Amino acid sequence: MNKNIPKIIIGNLKMNGSLAFFDSYLSALKDGLNNENKVNVGLCLPYPYLSQAQSILSGSKIGWGSQNIAKFENGPHTGEVSAKMLNDFGVQYVIVGHSERSTAYCESDENIAEKFNNVKKHNMTPVLCVGENLIEREAGIMEQVVAAQIEIIIKSFGTKIFENSIVAYEPIWAIGTDMAASPEQTNHMCSFIRKIINQDGLNEINNLKIVYGGSLNSKNAVQLFGLNSVDGGLIGRASLNINEFIKICQLAQSFKT
Repeated sequence: MNKNIPKIIIGNLKMNGSLAFFDSYLSALKDGLNNENKVNVGLCLPYPYLSQAQSILSGSKIGWGSQNIAKFENGPHTGEVSAKMLNDFGVQYVIVGHSERSTAYCESDENIAEKFNNVKKHNMTPVLCVGENLIEREAGIMEQVVAAQIEIIIKSFGTKIFENSIVAYEPIWAIGTDMAASPEQTNHMCSFIRKIINQDGLNEINNLKIVYGGSLNSKNAVQLFGLNSVDGGLIGRASLNINEFIKICQLAQSFKT
């Protein structure tokens, strides 16, 4: 694991906002964090506002990204957005595999693996979401579930594809609820994810970051960021409140990974 590296905080705004909202939000975020160098911050917005993010955040220390990507390069794929299109807007981060998408749009692990590879091919940083649902957690098979989500990528593209990547442990039962995983649960699963990717220490993957997502907020951030296995956070609902999001980013400054 890297040492003395700032935590990384990625905001996922989901399907929220407007031109007016993001004009205010992005400007406030830039003003609130632009002088900070003790935390890395990225913001994943809906597609229509990527140009706005590029315009406002360019030259700042804040990165921007998208919440999805097509597995295709181009062609007759109505409604899809390609990697090259995202490159045009300076996108740095791309969320892949979020449970809200995989559930609503029946995305398979194989499809997510192809998207992950497409992000890497076009020099962006994937934020791969993995996690178990409540039934799987209660059945004690969370490791098997998460391992399967990761191993399909390793089988298809090898372990080195995880270099310069982010994996977010997001237990599905914690997303959009008040049921954040405990520090013990988080530490166990984030350590397990790193072990799977590093293949029990046989492969050291450079600049792999394991973060936690799932009802992470300013009240539980210190506990979770204090875990050695956690390199940062993927913030959903709490990122909609600009003051709350800035506070989470500021709390992360006190920790290194």
